[in-house]
Amino acid sequence: MTPTYRICHSLARVIGRVVFDHEVIHRERLIESGPALIVCNHVSYLDPPMVGIAFRKDIWFLARKSLFTGFGAWLYPRLNVIPVDQDQPDMTGLKNIIRLLQRGERVLLFPEGSRSWDGTLDKGEPGVGLVLAKTGVPVQPLRIFGAHEAMPRGATLPKPSKIRVVVGEPLIFTPEERAVKGKDGYTQLSAKMMQAIAALELPPS
Repeated sequence: MTPTYRICHSLARVIGRVVFDHEVIHRERLIESGPALIVCNHVSYLDPPMVGIAFRKDIWFLARKSLFTGFGAWLYPRLNVIPVDQDQPDMTGLKNIIRLLQRGERVLLFPEGSRSWDGTLDKGEPGVGLVLAKTGVPVQPLRIFGAHEAMPRGATLPKPSKIRVVVGEPLIFTPEERAVKGKDGYTQLSAKMMQAIAALELPPS
């Protein structure tokens, strides 16, 4: 964990606690060491930091390449953020993710790709399935609740709301399950991860 990551992680935890009453449900299920493909629903710009502070150790994130200019070019690499070209997608970003997982890191991916407009779950994209097929690392499913209410897509500023991160049991895909090829095969793997996310619910209050 870089000093910059540590400072931002601590600051985000304070904001999460004070502004969003942030809570992690089933924290004991979190993979805190070794490689893991962390998959979560995507409803808000708040998702990456609210997932990041669920973990006690650092994890890796993705962000669009256009953010890596000016101060962002200095900051984002120190926050474990990998640039991805959304306008002209290629294999570079996926290869970087695969390398990180192969060296034992934990990487957060949103299978849906973009943020949901209404907070509901969408279909998973094939890219996350390809990453799983190539690495075979454990999959850590998470589902975030309340981030859409705090800062939905299109909002410019967040508002106080209760944010919960529900942690699912790690998933291990067998070599036979990962022996898929092509867009359809990778999409099937992504769909299984989305099913695991969809199965996570808030406990009764």
